[in-house]
Amino acid sequence: MIELTGVGKAFGKVRAIDGVDLRIRDGELFGLIGRNGAGKSTLFQLMLGLLSTDAGEVRIRGEAARSRAFLSVKRSLGYLPENVVLYDNLTGAETLRFFAKLKGVPLDRCAPLLDEVGLGGAASRKVREYSKGMKQRLGFAQALLGEPQLLFLDEPTNGLDPKGIREFYQTLKRRQEAGATIVVTSHILAEMQQRVDRLAILHGGRIQAVGSVQVLRGQTTLPLSIEVLAHNEDTGTLEAALRRAPFFNLTMRGRHIGFQCPRDAKMAAIAALSSLADRIADLQIHEPSLEDVFLGCTETNA
Repeated sequence: MIELTGVGKAFGKVRAIDGVDLRIRDGELFGLIGRNGAGKSTLFQLMLGLLSTDAGEVRIRGEAARSRAFLSVKRSLGYLPENVVLYDNLTGAETLRFFAKLKGVPLDRCAPLLDEVGLGGAASRKVREYSKGMKQRLGFAQALLGEPQLLFLDEPTNGLDPKGIREFYQTLKRRQEAGATIVVTSHILAEMQQRVDRLAILHGGRIQAVGSVQVLRGQTTLPLSIEVLAHNEDTGTLEAALRRAPFFNLTMRGRHIGFQCPRDAKMAAIAALSSLADRIADLQIHEPSLEDVFLGCTETNA
């Protein structure tokens, strides 16, 4: 369990973190989202004991961060900072062996880890020859050294292409299934929407909302977006019928007609559309995206 109670941190007159209360459960994949400058990296460093709090307390597995007893907890942590720094004159394999020695991890674990993050074929190349995505994969490999039970990954998919992002989350899923607790930050919301168990929205150093994507949707008044495809001859007739129904923000693009309705009127909307079924060729209903929820929370509390 990761517990933050009334946590605050200021840099001069700037309050980077302001009264944060948060509980992250053992074994969950937890997302922390926010705009650049929202305080995500600072909150990570407070949880890792790299920064001291000005107010409140951080506890991981019952131990207060920066306490002497927290040293034993640190041995079970893996951390990938947002801007990973590597030695360009070393090869990928040499880099990982360097970190393995620092962590007291057997060197024979390095080659399998490089394979796991997709760098097995580039292990003998100098890091200076690596792309940004390859450096990110190497940083991820060092975070995985020692089979950590707690993983803190700050913007870990920077520089990764779509295939790399999918493989990254597949690796996280395997680690989670093995019992690890994982905390990930990102400003790319679409990649996290279907992948995290719960998430927190951080804005201006404060937690605005916590929960699963579905729970957060339920806490907003954001509408459903519905799109229908009319039969060729029925576009005008269908449009007129929809304008008489309890829908709003109706737009047309050729045979495509889009509109919205309140989320709690979903079944009523489906019933209304059923009566028009002979005029509709296709139908799609879209829940508010994580981006919609995020913007709703942060703009409301701006």
